[in-house]
Amino acid sequence: MNNEDTICAISTPIGEGGIGIVRISGKDAISIISRIFLPKKNKNLKNLPTHTIHYGIMKDDKTGEKIDEALVSIMKAPNTYTKEDVIEINCHGGAIPLKRALELVLKNGARLAEPGEFTKRAFLNGRIDLAQAEAVIDIISSKTEDSLRLAVGQLSGILSKSIIAVREELISIIASIEAAIDFVDEDIEFISRDEIGKRIKKTVDEIEALINTADEGRIYKEGIATAIIGRTNVGKSSLLNALLKEERAIVTPIPGTTRDVIEEWINIKGMPLRILDTAGIRHTEDIVEIEGVRRSRETIKKADLILLLIDGSLRLSDEDKNLMDDVKEKKLIVLLNKSDLPSVVKEDDIKKFLPDKEVVSISALTGEGIDELKAVIHNLLFKGGILAGERPIITNLRHKTALEKTKRSLENLQNSLKENMSEEFLAVDLRGALNAIGEITGETATEDILNKIFEEFCVGK
Repeated sequence: MNNEDTICAISTPIGEGGIGIVRISGKDAISIISRIFLPKKNKNLKNLPTHTIHYGIMKDDKTGEKIDEALVSIMKAPNTYTKEDVIEINCHGGAIPLKRALELVLKNGARLAEPGEFTKRAFLNGRIDLAQAEAVIDIISSKTEDSLRLAVGQLSGILSKSIIAVREELISIIASIEAAIDFVDEDIEFISRDEIGKRIKKTVDEIEALINTADEGRIYKEGIATAIIGRTNVGKSSLLNALLKEERAIVTPIPGTTRDVIEEWINIKGMPLRILDTAGIRHTEDIVEIEGVRRSRETIKKADLILLLIDGSLRLSDEDKNLMDDVKEKKLIVLLNKSDLPSVVKEDDIKKFLPDKEVVSISALTGEGIDELKAVIHNLLFKGGILAGERPIITNLRHKTALEKTKRSLENLQNSLKENMSEEFLAVDLRGALNAIGEITGETATEDILNKIFEEFCVGK
C-alpha cells in the first residue's frame, strides 16, 4: 500500500437509491475532480474555499459525454477525515451512475482504496488513534442504540483517555528508574521502591477495572447468543415469533417442522440478543431431522444463554429431564410454556432438577409472560445498564488481551520489587507493559496488527 497515492471508492451501498457517494482522498483529489466535473457556473474548483458543495455535471474528459448531474463536496487538508484533500461526489444512487463516476476517477489517476484505507489514513496521519479507528467499524455494525452510544463514546476518545493516562504514568515511572540507572554513581534516589510499588498497585487496579468491563462490553457489541431449545412441539418457533412480534418461523402441530437453526436479532432494554431457534431434540430416524438435532446440540454448546422451553400443560417427559441435565451448567432460564392451558408442570417440579435456575411461566401463543421473560434475561446477564459516554468500557477482544499482557508485566514488576532486584530488571518489566498497552492506541502496533484491523472494514470507509 502506498500512502502517497490518491485513493477512491464508492462509500454507499450498491443498489437503487436517491444518492450515491464516490469518495476521493489524496494530494491529487482536487486536480482529478477538476477534469471530470463541470460546475454550473464554470468555477475553478482549485480556487474554491474548503468545505463547500457545488452543483454541476459529471463528464468524460476524453469524449465529453455527460454521465450524471452531481453535487461535489470540496474539503481541503488538514481539516478532513483523512487530513488529506477529500472530494465526495454525490450522484444518483443507481449502480450504473456510481460505477461510471468511479471509473472516471480511476482513469484520471486515482487507485481503488483497500478495505478501511480512508480510516487507516486518518490513523496514520494522526487524526485519530487506533482505538478510535476501531470504533468506526463498531458504529457501522451497531445492533442497538446502546451499542451505538458505546461506539460513539469510544470514537470520541473516552477509552483512549484512560489508556493514555495509564501509559503516561508508566512513562513517568520508567523515566525515574532509568534516571537512577544513568546516575547510579551520584548517590541520588530519584524514586523510592515503596513509591514505585504504590504507583504500580494503583495502575494495576485501574487496569483490572477496565478488564472487568469486557464481558459487559462484549454483550453490547456482539450480542448474546441465545438458544431456544426443547423437545418437539413445545412452542419454540412460537416463542421466536412472540419475541420478534412477527411470523418469522413456520408453526405447525407436526413434530419436526423446524429442521435447521433459525437466527434473528432482538433488542432487550438496549441489549442485542442473537436468538437461535433450534430443531426439537428427540430420537428420530429421519435423516434431515437427525442433522437438525445435531446442529441444535452444537448450538447449545456455543450459546451464551439457554431458554429451555417445557410444555407446562403436559407431564415432564424423559426428553425434558435429559435436556435439563444436559444444560444444567449453562446460563439458563426455564420457560413453562402454554400458560393459557391448564397447568400440569409447576415451578417446584423444575426446581427439583434445577434448584438455582430462573423459571418463568409464559404463553408463546398469547404473549403472556413475554415482558417478564425480557426483564429476567436482562437481570440475569447483569444488573443495571450502561451510562454511555460516562465511563470507558472494553468492547474489543484485542484491547482486553493487550490489557491482560500489560497487567502480567506489571505483576512481574511487583515480584521483582519484592525480590529486591536491580533497577534494570524493573525497567525491562515496565517496557513490556508500555509496549503492550501501546498496542491499544497504536503507539506500538505492528504492521500485521494494523492490516488485520483495517481489512475488516468495508471498502469506502
